[in-house]
Amino acid sequence: MRPWCIARRALTYGGPLNIFAGKYAGFWHGVSAIAGLRMRHYNQSALDGQGEPGKLACCYRLVHRAVLRVSGADVSPFLQGLVTNDVLALGDAGCGALYAHMLNVQGRTLYDVMLYSHQKADTGCAVFLECDSTMKDSLSRHLKVYKTRRKIDINLCPDLFVWAVVPMQKSQHLCKPELLSPDKAVVWEMDPRTPYMGWRLVLDSQVDPLDVIASCEKGDIEDYHRHRYSIGLPEGVKDLPPGVALPLESNLVYMQGISFSKGCYIGQELTARTHHTGVVRKRLMPVRISAPVQDLEEGATLQTQSGKPAGKHRAGVGKLGLSLIRMAYAKEVLTVKTTDDAQVTLEASVPNWWPKDMQSN
Repeated sequence: MRPWCIARRALTYGGPLNIFAGKYAGFWHGVSAIAGLRMRHYNQSALDGQGEPGKLACCYRLVHRAVLRVSGADVSPFLQGLVTNDVLALGDAGCGALYAHMLNVQGRTLYDVMLYSHQKADTGCAVFLECDSTMKDSLSRHLKVYKTRRKIDINLCPDLFVWAVVPMQKSQHLCKPELLSPDKAVVWEMDPRTPYMGWRLVLDSQVDPLDVIASCEKGDIEDYHRHRYSIGLPEGVKDLPPGVALPLESNLVYMQGISFSKGCYIGQELTARTHHTGVVRKRLMPVRISAPVQDLEEGATLQTQSGKPAGKHRAGVGKLGLSLIRMAYAKEVLTVKTTDDAQVTLEASVPNWWPKDMQSN
């Protein structure tokens, strides 16, 4: 295993002892607050207190996600030039999944993807790409544009379904749920973005996850999205509009989705320059709104109480959502107009999976 991959996981998950022996302190507690900002203890997890007795996790069929398979001798160097993360680490011991973005030449996000290693003796080197289901054809075309003479094959996998497996209870040990039929799991990896998202499971469409995972039950997809928004984690085109979202403003660094030492890739120049200046003036943050999100337009302008522009709303479910907020106004109560021209208030919080220095600024 590469040393940097070990260090990355230790920093991300609090070290091996915390992963396998300890509990996450305050694993499902409310989001942390910026110093001087009132602590907001709204329920961080849509799963808290739900589920049947004895069930340890909830699995969600992610209908908004699709899978592509990229295989062949040149898979690693091919993807290395297209994604923000270091593909060469994929497949190392303990590193079976990576999160990354694919950018346009202006350095803006086109696709948010999960990469899963799939190396078998009979199929050779291959990587599964999980992406937004509305973008699967676009992503396939994007990959083929850069294929040139490389020895790779790119195929959609309509027979593979993506499932999220999220712990339901507070003080949950971070241990993978037991697989009753490991041979049926095409992919079974910890979500690389944050431990709060549990694990990713990819199965054949004919396989029931309850026949594969012990102590698990199926959940409503809206609860999955509420959970995401409550902890401030973006996923898909509504949260990360193609050609609009910037990776560093979208907290790609915090989601372990970028390498600044891997070498060149499309869109790298602006991203690297912004990173090295150390100035990110806006960030995607979880927000709680005083009125249901369906009354808000995506991209609605946020304002301070004095009328200064403070950012843009992205998306959400109910009263929880994600907004791109100017950090200078992140501590303030903001306002936004609904589709019927009413005005509602909005408050941002700092997720407790962000780095500690961001939680204390």
